[in-house]
Amino acid sequence: METEKKDNKYFKANERVAQIKKFYSSLMFYVIFIVMLAGINYYTNQLRNPWFLWAAFGCGIGIFFKALKTFQWTPFMGKDWEDRKMKEFMEKEEKNNQNNWN
Repeated sequence: METEKKDNKYFKANERVAQIKKFYSSLMFYVIFIVMLAGINYYTNQLRNPWFLWAAFGCGIGIFFKALKTFQWTPFMGKDWEDRKMKEFMEKEEKNNQNNWN
């Protein structure tokens, strides 16, 4: 029983490390890609029309959401929110059941 808990914790930690590693590799490729686009943009028109910023913004949105998922940062609907909502729905259901019997 104790070894199963340790194995489970190990696999969860291993999965978490893999997610973080994947995020940082994505971030690295994002930076390299945007720098290359900026170089091409500079080479073609000396940044008079900085079109590479559109790609940086678009890909940056994806990286941002990947970071939210990877680091489990959910300010609006975190675990506390889930617990509060579950309790609220259970209390409402209990209240409805009591009203039906009266």
